[in-house]
Amino acid sequence: MALHRGHRELEPLWARHGIRILPGPSSLWLDATGKRLPVPLFPGFDTLGTLEHIVRTGYDHTWFVLDKKIIGKEFALSGSEQNPDLTGKSVRGVIGRARADVPGPVQAFMDKGVDFVVEKDLSALVRGMNALTDEPLIDEAALRREITARDREIANPFTKDLQVTAVRGARAYLGDKLIRTAAPHRILDPGAGPLIAVRLNILTRKSLGGLETDLDSRVLTEGGEPLEGVYAAGEAAGFGGGGVHGYRSLEGTFLGGCVFSGRAAGGRRRGRWADAGSRAGAR
Repeated sequence: MALHRGHRELEPLWARHGIRILPGPSSLWLDATGKRLPVPLFPGFDTLGTLEHIVRTGYDHTWFVLDKKIIGKEFALSGSEQNPDLTGKSVRGVIGRARADVPGPVQAFMDKGVDFVVEKDLSALVRGMNALTDEPLIDEAALRREITARDREIANPFTKDLQVTAVRGARAYLGDKLIRTAAPHRILDPGAGPLIAVRLNILTRKSLGGLETDLDSRVLTEGGEPLEGVYAAGEAAGFGGGGVHGYRSLEGTFLGGCVFSGRAAGGRRRGRWADAGSRAGAR
């Protein structure tokens, strides 16, 4: 099962309907009590490691703290309705996204999203964050220290803040610099505001295969033995079969596994048919 971070949909189609966030690297990721997640648990980095950490905190939500400058460039949302320029293959739309302060679908969540808090100053932001939880878990002074410590590293070209280093590294790629990663800046800079906090919950998005297979695409029984004559390929075999992608598989690389598992399954079947034909001819 693929697990991701997300927030509640504006117009839910079912109970607890969420939408996945595809974040850039700049948002400050905090646990439910306002503590910064440890290295290397930055937005868009180690998803499984982050999930393991969140579960150990005892809370089912976390926070992104960012500003308008970051959300406008880095807050992509999954779903065709959230990305009409991309799904509609509109070059003009994609260029417009790069030029806009905040894309329309993202602005709609800033205006009406139940998990979004948008405020001009940190005190008001913390009050809004605490209003969304059963108990006030965020301490303003502690959060201010976290953000100030991060902001202080922006001006240091030799910073040891690995997230700031990662942001600078991302912008070394022209595509990310133009449309995916905001220029490093202080989150508490009034010129980059308003401030934004987004409450995130863990959501399930899709199955990564329910059939255990070996590298020959043969479906295995509970005892680990091949089930005679039964094969699985593609998504049904976890995008590769036999654990070919490893436990921390990287999304976006699954096509090769689908081709590999399909070729393996087809080759096994053709081999059996050829053997059967040879035996029939011999008889």
